[in-house]
Amino acid sequence: MTAPLPFSDLKAQYAALREQIHARIDRVLEHGQYILGPEVQELEQRLAAYVGVRHCIGVASGTEALLIALMSLDIGRGDEVITTPFSFAATAETIVLAGATPVFVDVEPDTCLIDVARIEARITPRTRALVPVSLYGQVADMDALNAVAARHGLAVIEDAAQSFGARYHGRRSGGLSTWGATSFFPSKPLGCYGDGGALFTDDDALAQAAREIRVHGQSARYQHTRIGLGGRLDTLQAAVLLAKLERFDWELQRRHEIGARYGQLLAGVPGVRSVSVREGRDCVWGQYTVFVDGRADLQAQLSAQGIPSAVHYPKPLHRQPAYAACDPACHCPHSEQVAQQVLSLPMSADLQLAEQDRVVAALAGALR
Repeated sequence: MTAPLPFSDLKAQYAALREQIHARIDRVLEHGQYILGPEVQELEQRLAAYVGVRHCIGVASGTEALLIALMSLDIGRGDEVITTPFSFAATAETIVLAGATPVFVDVEPDTCLIDVARIEARITPRTRALVPVSLYGQVADMDALNAVAARHGLAVIEDAAQSFGARYHGRRSGGLSTWGATSFFPSKPLGCYGDGGALFTDDDALAQAAREIRVHGQSARYQHTRIGLGGRLDTLQAAVLLAKLERFDWELQRRHEIGARYGQLLAGVPGVRSVSVREGRDCVWGQYTVFVDGRADLQAQLSAQGIPSAVHYPKPLHRQPAYAACDPACHCPHSEQVAQQVLSLPMSADLQLAEQDRVVAALAGALR
């Protein structure tokens, strides 16, 4: 029986960084500052410089990042926030938790990114912000989206949970709008060993608000100037991320190479097409995703050969019971179509060429 492949090879990554990771963790254990220790500040400074913004705020998860961004803008009851229904639930979940209403705009059928041309028709006097999702590791058309936001006086929060390190016309994901919000979930392009996330902005006032919100709204100890939450990034997780930064540029290059090779190998396979990458952008392939028909049978055949796969995502948010009543006027046929077709294949910087060949051969064989 063929040995199963990992979907995302975190063990190989750990083996390559074992010494750096242990040294960083040991330093935290020695100084004992487990909450907002010096590693958090170091990480924030390095990530802000990497993204090209003035401020990075480390938070407890990508979900907290989105929620804190909304709270910093005082978005709440009576407000509407436009986003895409083809995303993980946290995108809409945080809008509802903030007290606002998500309004859904359909995606482009070849990129699965929000279709900016459809946004303006859904703006109302209650609209306060736009939340594009940088899905699979590629940024949406942020210049066009920012132009729409500017015409209507709206904030833009990039949900960059899958795209840390990606470029859009030479600029980094996370630094393209009012707020950028990313996740450090273990399987992300830059992942920690638990939950973690970060916010990015050039706005000094918003950055200060976010720093207060993440510590229960405190401007100083026991001085609660605003409503907040417990949303801090753990020092131990910051230590892991600092160790992983040592080879992050190499990992991004590998993701680009592996993604390009997947595209070349699959180009000649009937019945499968890869997600498109637009000119002027790259993709860090947080997930390498293709479109297929007969997905359930295909997944079963791949699994029998030790090839893992995943579906990101099987049902758009406007069809989920929790969010179906939020936007009854939603018309998103492309989101519903791609939800039936998308299939994510094994992807990580440590995926070997022979392993990739095995994935492609199994996929091609199952589609015959």
